[in-house]
Amino acid sequence: MNISALLLAGGQSRRMGEDKATLLFEGQPLWQVQLEVLRKLKPAEILVSARKDPSWRPSDVRFVADDAPSRGPLSGIAAALAKLQTKHLLTLGIDMPSMTPSYLHALVEESRPGSGVVPTIDGRAEPLAAIYPAEAAAYFTAALSGADFSLQNVIRQLASAGKLRAIQVRKEDEKLFRNLNKPADW
Repeated sequence: MNISALLLAGGQSRRMGEDKATLLFEGQPLWQVQLEVLRKLKPAEILVSARKDPSWRPSDVRFVADDAPSRGPLSGIAAALAKLQTKHLLTLGIDMPSMTPSYLHALVEESRPGSGVVPTIDGRAEPLAAIYPAEAAAYFTAALSGADFSLQNVIRQLASAGKLRAIQVRKEDEKLFRNLNKPADW
């Protein structure tokens, strides 16, 4: 399946106290670690979503500005879906360095025309490592126009409409979804 890949790097890193994208993880900045994961999937295009164009963005990665005012990952995914050149968008959060190309590839394989997949752990969606169909754009735009900016709510709506299928994360894969949000997580 031909997909686009989005690196979500628009957070303010309030809990971390500094830009997570430039923090070192196993000797490399997080942005580089995550772009290497995405490149191994050989997507049709790689995008990075942020509030402003990051100085570290390689020239072969297209910048997509978060829809203003920024509502976190909801804004980044909405902006990327609006500019999508393929039928599916794979998302990856900048702060999930344990995620593997093989797990993401398995998600790609589970996707179907007009339908994406979202991993779930204990009934809660993991929307920052998921695949959204192009048809999800209207749901994200509608959420940005409302008062509820919860990705969980958008996920439920997409699932109810048959645009997204939940996949239970196996216990041994839960570690892939670990977020590095604050210094204690490091």
